[in-house]
Parts: sequence; structure tokens; C-alpha cells
Amino acid sequence: MAKMKLTLAFDSYDYLQPLRDGRVQPEGIDLNLLTVESGIRHHRFYHYGEYDACEFSMCSYITARGSGIDWFIAIPFFTRRMFGHKFCFVKAGAGIRKPSDLRGRRFGIRTYENTLAFMVKGMFMHDYDLPLGDVTWVCVNRELVGAKLPPGIKVEHVDGGRRLEEMVIAGEIDAEVEPDLPHGWLQGRAAVARLFPDFEKEEKEYYKKTKVFPIMHPIVIKKEILDRDPWVATSLYEAFSKARKLYNDFMEQPHRLSFAFARSYVEEERKFFGCDPFAQGIKANRHDLETMLQFAEEQHLTPRRLTVEEMFTENTRAT
Repeated sequence: MAKMKLTLAFDSYDYLQPLRDGRVQPEGIDLNLLTVESGIRHHRFYHYGEYDACEFSMCSYITARGSGIDWFIAIPFFTRRMFGHKFCFVKAGAGIRKPSDLRGRRFGIRTYENTLAFMVKGMFMHDYDLPLGDVTWVCVNRELVGAKLPPGIKVEHVDGGRRLEEMVIAGEIDAEVEPDLPHGWLQGRAAVARLFPDFEKEEKEYYKKTKVFPIMHPIVIKKEILDRDPWVATSLYEAFSKARKLYNDFMEQPHRLSFAFARSYVEEERKFFGCDPFAQGIKANRHDLETMLQFAEEQHLTPRRLTVEEMFTENTRAT
């Protein structure tokens, strides 16, 4: 019997190499893998349905589900997770030393529903004494899904493809967060500085306090495919999980890794989290998911608090 042909788009990740080189193949599926950068990938999938499945923005997905948009649905495999502290930047020498110093100021983000910005907003509200309505959120890209926000939430959209780092330097905004480190800063220019200079300490303290390791992206699949062949969801979930396991096994031997103190990094991370920080499935991630659904309701991206179960295919809810 011929395998189903399926096109899946995602970013380039070390742990998914077993899928790319064919060591892992989803059962019953002839997988056409495309490497597509996040912003482009999300836009092409959401507006044009260009792929059968893809890595997608978690916050945009939550926003879509809250709006009753259901032509695609997720499986609980989370391709990207990261803390937001290291990505928060301010103008060097501006005297902004903590998030609460941004009250009444302008904070640049790619979009209101960008997942990293979404998690940072929630983090600021709950853990850094900076309420959502005390900041003007300046967006440089159009919203992917969009939500109707109440008047108390101050959001501005800037046209013209502006770069957030340049806007900080020009004094048009006071801070920024986006899921890439600023280009000028990477080149050693001192015009911007981290809001959290000791970001690793802050991220660890945040995790100790909240037990949240922020999820950025799940895998989503077109519903028309699953209505016809629901087994596709479990086949993809199992394949992604197997690729991750093979990568974890690969990591056991430090001579394979391009870091001088690789084994120390691996052991330190495992000791800190006390578990696999990249564990997949709903059971291991329920707390993180419930926190995101709470944030979505608080940030007026959903009209009610969604449940974890309604976010994922029925046949992956027991994972």
C-alpha cells in the first residue's frame, strides 16, 4: 500500500536531524520536509494553507482556537521552547534596570500575539510588577490572527518594516523583545543592552518560582487531513518523539558535541530541571499549557479560558 504524501514545514533544529536524514520515518507517511523561517512559515500556512502540517506560533494558535478557527489542530509536540529574559533589550545608559522602570513607556514587539512577547508580557504582569496596561506595546508587524482588544490595552502598529533595535537606538521605543538577538549587539555595538544582564540567573529564578519553561511552537495539521485519516496525528507525534529520543542518546557522549565543556552543560541542565526540560506530550506540559491559556485570557486574546484538551487532537490527549 502506498504511503500518504505529506508536506511538513519547520525550522532547522539539531534534534530533528534523524527526521531529515531518514533514520526516523513516520509510519504510513512519505514525508516531504521543508525548512522555512518562522515568520514566513506561519504566514504561508495560516493565510494560504501551503503545507499539510507545520511548526506554528503557539500564541497565534491559541488566539485562533479562541476565535473559533478550527481548520487546523495541534499535536502536543513542542518544537521550540525558550525563556524570554535573554531577548529583552533597552537603550544602553537609559537608566532602565528592571521591568517596572518601563511603566508609562513604550515597548517594542513584533506583534501583540508573537509568542515570545506574549510570554514576556505575562511574566512581567505576574512576576515583575509591570501590569499589561501600564505599557504602550509598539508592533512592527501585522498580527497573524488578531484579536479585538479593550481600550485599556495600548497597542500601536508601525508600518514600514522597522527594526526594533533601530527604534530603541533612535529613542522611539524604550525597550524591545523579539526571538532573535539584535544584529548590532551581536556585532559588539554598545547602543543597546540587556534588560536582564545576568539573564541566566533570572531565567533560573523564574523557573524555580513558576515551573514554567515557555513553549513557543507546536506542530499543527490541517483538519481535513485528520478528518479523513486521524492516524496521521499519532504517526507524526511518535516520529517526532523518536527523533528527540535519538538525539538525547546522541548527547550522552560529549565527544560528539561542539562545546569544550559539553558534558558539564548537559549534566548541569538535567540537575537543574530534575527532568527532561524538553519532554513532550500533555502530561509533562500541562502546567505550562494552563499558564499560557491563563495569559491568553488575561491579555484578551481569547474570550474565555480555553482548556488544554480542546487544543489538541483527541487521539493525542493521553500523551
